[in-house]
Amino acid sequence: MELLSGNEAIAQGAWEAGCGIGVGYPGTPSTETLEAFAKKEAVYAEWCPNEKVALEVGVGASAAGSRVLATMKHVGVNVAADPLFTAAYTGVNGGLVLLAADDPGMHSSQNEQDSRYYALAAHVPVFDPSDSQEAHDFTKAAYALSEEFDTPFMIRSTVRISHAKTPVNTGEKENYQPKVYEKDPTKWVMMPAYAKLRRVELDKRDAALSSWVEECPFNIIEQRETSKGFICSGAVYQYVRDAFPEASVLKLGVTWPLPKQKLESFANMVEDVYCIDEASQYLSSQILALGIELSQTPHPLPAAGELSSRALRLAFDDTEATTEPEAKLPARPPALCAGCPHRLVFKELARAKCIITGDIGCYTLGALPPLAAMDTTVCMGASISMAHGFELSYGESEHAPVVAVIGDSTFAHSGITSLLNTVYNQGVGTVCILDNRTTGMTGHQGNPVNGKTLQGRQTRELNLEELVKALGVEDVATVNPNDMKATRQAIKQALEAKDRLSVIVFRSPCVLLRDSFVAQAPYYVNGNCTACGSCISLGCPAIEKNPADGTASIEASMCVGCGQCSQYCAFEAITQSEGGR
Repeated sequence: MELLSGNEAIAQGAWEAGCGIGVGYPGTPSTETLEAFAKKEAVYAEWCPNEKVALEVGVGASAAGSRVLATMKHVGVNVAADPLFTAAYTGVNGGLVLLAADDPGMHSSQNEQDSRYYALAAHVPVFDPSDSQEAHDFTKAAYALSEEFDTPFMIRSTVRISHAKTPVNTGEKENYQPKVYEKDPTKWVMMPAYAKLRRVELDKRDAALSSWVEECPFNIIEQRETSKGFICSGAVYQYVRDAFPEASVLKLGVTWPLPKQKLESFANMVEDVYCIDEASQYLSSQILALGIELSQTPHPLPAAGELSSRALRLAFDDTEATTEPEAKLPARPPALCAGCPHRLVFKELARAKCIITGDIGCYTLGALPPLAAMDTTVCMGASISMAHGFELSYGESEHAPVVAVIGDSTFAHSGITSLLNTVYNQGVGTVCILDNRTTGMTGHQGNPVNGKTLQGRQTRELNLEELVKALGVEDVATVNPNDMKATRQAIKQALEAKDRLSVIVFRSPCVLLRDSFVAQAPYYVNGNCTACGSCISLGCPAIEKNPADGTASIEASMCVGCGQCSQYCAFEAITQSEGGR
């Protein structure tokens, strides 16, 4: 028995099932799954530029006969939806399992969504584990089922299942032999004539799955007292059991297709049956669509965010829940790290009074005070496209300069095509590519720009400047973002070029990359400080304002010696020697 997170358990289950290939794109809360899988014996794993590419690689490997694991977070499923829907038509050769890790509460995401709607729309069966043991067992079972029913299977996790650790009974690796690929255009070539035939097969498969799900051992009725019965799945099961330990429960391990007969049987054995959803109405709406009546909780459950046992008890007016104290934790607002190479870029863009279209990454924190230097963030790669849209809307009218800001990994993910569109359509403006040599937000994974693969294989590092020039951008500059004067000058020159498209590559390693970033001696504030606040306005967590007189001080244990703050001090009050000049 091992103590594993849900992510680790999924990786273990895939490995035990004989899965030999793992593909994905890092995104919380899914990232650790592929990282854990990559460490297994005799497997191949890779980070792909984006989720669409990852699933397409997975479909190809499955067609060739291998068992494959594809991992991504919920918004990544949006990117991968194109191949997902068609893979449901082609079916598989070797088993293909897709992990879709949802994020109720948006701990690290720009929206809440329920990936089970994709399973419903694409006709892809979905497992919904409620702990690490089920995450392991469901994943392991999914491969043989994928091959039996000739379809991809989805494992839908949520942030609590992905990251919480529970005991898991692990096993040995299956001796899986990859299947032989047999040429069959009617199965693999989805031109309309063949797709119509596969649609008929999909409908037959749906009927077979509907029969199978009634007998599936992962849908479990736990009969206890019968005044209240709860239908639930995933992490919600844990909240239900904690809040109402004496109640009967139907725990659904498979949430598409749903077992209509088992649902009806459960509803008939209890007086009131409640379906408990989290940040979605997926489960309750599908159960109602089957013609099964559901009772309403006396008070509504939260429509958004993660559930809790307390929230569930409050929905039933439980007096014990109303007396539970709420946690009073000190506020810890997110901030760019001390010495972050993105900080001066945002400081100078704000100084130039730009409209800044941002993107997905740790640099999104540039939107927060005191930098407050980002106007939009929507999805991966949108910064460049939205900047082009701003310019189209403004046309020839006088307007503030529009600048797109995007990270290196995000640029490789979906920024390249956005930039290509702007070039192709003769767009103008400025694009800042923040190359900190890693995929920082999700834990410093490799990407095509830094040339580091998931399993440490030797590969080529993408030359951003040459790529941008090849796309047709003639005005390309490379700048050290820790150099305030160089950053200011590069931005100034780009903004003055109003009749063309300019790209600035700001390159400096993330301060958390210990193999490439070397911390320097810390800085200190001496007696020359006039309390002007220039260094405070950088928002560096190592710099504090003294409440008594407004002067600045630097916490030496947090300072990495980047020297950014000293470049903004006009009074030589910040030096690397304590109290000196």
